[in-house]
Amino acid sequence: MEGEDQSMTDAPNGFDESHPTRAVAPEDGDVSSPKNDMNIDAEDSEASDDADTPIEDMRRRGLLPTGCCYDDRMKLHANADFGPSPHHPEDPRRIEEIMKIFKKAGLVYTGPDSELVDILRDTPTKYMWRIPARPATKQEICTVHTPRHYDWVQSLSYMSTRELRVLSHNLDQGRASLYVGSMSFDAAVLSAGGCVETCKNVAAGQVKNAFAIIRPPGHHAEYDSPMGFCLFNNVPIGAKVCQSEFPDTCRKILILDWDVHHGNGVQNMLYDDPNVLYISLHVFANGDFYPGKPDNSMIPDGDLDKVGEGPGQGKNINIPWPSQGMGDGEYLAAFQKIVMPIAHEFNPDMVIISAGFDAADGDELGGCFVTPGCYAHMTHMLMSLAGGKVAVCLEGGYNLKAISHSALAVARTLMGEPPPKMDIPPIDKEAARVLAKVQAVQAPYWECLRPGIVNVPEFNELHRSSSRLHDVIRGFQRQVLSEKYGMIPLFIQREALYKSFENQVLVTPGVQSKKKVLFVIHDPPELKAMPDIIDNTVDPHNGFVLDGVTAYIDWAHKNGFGILDANIPHYITRPEDIDAFTPREDEKALQRQIQELVCYIWDNYLQLYDVEDLFILGVGNAYLGVKVLLTNRDCKHRISGVVNFVTGNLRPVKSETDTELSLWYKRNSLVYVTNDHACWSDEDLAKKVLKKRFGGVQRSPEVGLTRMMEAHAGDVFQFISKRLSPEQSGNGTEEDR
Repeated sequence: MEGEDQSMTDAPNGFDESHPTRAVAPEDGDVSSPKNDMNIDAEDSEASDDADTPIEDMRRRGLLPTGCCYDDRMKLHANADFGPSPHHPEDPRRIEEIMKIFKKAGLVYTGPDSELVDILRDTPTKYMWRIPARPATKQEICTVHTPRHYDWVQSLSYMSTRELRVLSHNLDQGRASLYVGSMSFDAAVLSAGGCVETCKNVAAGQVKNAFAIIRPPGHHAEYDSPMGFCLFNNVPIGAKVCQSEFPDTCRKILILDWDVHHGNGVQNMLYDDPNVLYISLHVFANGDFYPGKPDNSMIPDGDLDKVGEGPGQGKNINIPWPSQGMGDGEYLAAFQKIVMPIAHEFNPDMVIISAGFDAADGDELGGCFVTPGCYAHMTHMLMSLAGGKVAVCLEGGYNLKAISHSALAVARTLMGEPPPKMDIPPIDKEAARVLAKVQAVQAPYWECLRPGIVNVPEFNELHRSSSRLHDVIRGFQRQVLSEKYGMIPLFIQREALYKSFENQVLVTPGVQSKKKVLFVIHDPPELKAMPDIIDNTVDPHNGFVLDGVTAYIDWAHKNGFGILDANIPHYITRPEDIDAFTPREDEKALQRQIQELVCYIWDNYLQLYDVEDLFILGVGNAYLGVKVLLTNRDCKHRISGVVNFVTGNLRPVKSETDTELSLWYKRNSLVYVTNDHACWSDEDLAKKVLKKRFGGVQRSPEVGLTRMMEAHAGDVFQFISKRLSPEQSGNGTEEDR
């Protein structure tokens, strides 16, 4: 083949004399130990107790090089429909482009051969040492595949072009997603053999780490069938061979798969293996992203609840992103919160990275935004494990520019270059929830994930009483407000009455006869706690409830107001809830809940009262209730003033049927917005929120609801007092006046 790199296979046993960096395989197929420029075997170290061999000396001095496995013959696997330049994502040029950029960046030696011996002697880590790819044996491949599957792949070599085209067309349908050619078997055994040799060289300590630039990829291939551009599953083959040949020094292996697709084949082959920890970060999208959910319901998919079985329980960890669009923030957060803590606890003897680069920024098939710098940082973290024994084996990645630049960043890191400084963007909220769920699911198997995890089902199984804290706090508030002000629950008609609704609205007795009323719509109190720095436990005496609403209720009661206090929980507790962590209601669900409540209160109570001065106080996300009341009921003529404290989204108040509503809201409201709100970060945004539909917006110098409510209490009390009708303004106590 034109341009084929044949020098590794033509050389005699040992180093190719014209290319001393290329370790070559002997005729029996077993890789030799890479030799140095003095032509001394690493095995000869046993024959001499007086002096180290150069390899031993380099190992002792920490000067082992990084290995690189590449063979042009793996490009021979090509789509039979299109010949040597297939219009297909799994393009033979994928590996060629990576090798080109390695050479261009100076990672692989390309200078005069006469200078290489001196370079290797003086600076052995300056270049990557070449590891030869050789065909994997049937015995090696059948450590994870069936003999029948091996024979099927081998049979491709004997098919006609027409048969291969028909077969490729059939295989490309559905989940198989595969093309085959007459040289596919040859390339596949080279790819598997290249992975094996790369892993063996790392396991044996001949190189400090290595990068296998191989194709076709492997992680989708099942034990008995090809799948997803994959024929043989390279990484499990390499792992099993190393465990067999180095039982004392390579017993536990971590396989980290950052390909954008779930490595279903790796998972299924190793699902019950206690000595291989498989961690996969991938887009799952509830099973809608390839490879999706398998046809056989008995086969586990890539969801987070697939943890392994039997002795392998806890050794399968899926981090399934909810959608495409993930980037540096999400991947680094996953490493910091899940991957590295578990990896350190597992304490592997070797790390194999299934390095698919289809999550890279620019790869349209993956649709994610991981930068080369992020790949470098992830590699650097993994190099802290297993004494730095890391083997990187190429999987997916279909944008030639993205895959080559990402691979280059990984290779430079393997060779000792520090990862670049980078700004980490904020993590996607849904991705953060996925990481929290992964932690909860894996906590039973990993000590490092247990702090902070609450096992609600376990409480129920042990017949222990457990209550959601927001229910307990509201019950406590009811007790306090009842003792101080005689407040009682207001009956709210609900189809189903849950704990969180029981005390949702509290009122002062006789509120219906009061001439001035304060209607408070607020979030639950803020919770603050200082956990133990050692075990992350929280003692009750180190937890605090911050409730800024109490001071306003106290002032209103002293000044003769009737009070309706509506507590809007972030989530309505249901008897069937068993998850320790439940995210807040989304905005649509919250709006439905608030709208139902405030409109019910208005229709059945407030509009029927003979109230002269009605004020509404909105606190936190629950201030959405002010908007829905004003826009869903014609009530502004009954309201004397509105005060809101905002830390979240600012809500515009406008109506297509009442053109005067926004202007009324501007003139009759105080809207305090936290000092760190995003609207103040941009001059144009700041001007926008000062328009009438957002009300009388004021930037608070304080941050947080409780601090704002404390800081502006005097101004709010004055605002309300000035708006009282003359006959009501003198009804307060002498002290308040």
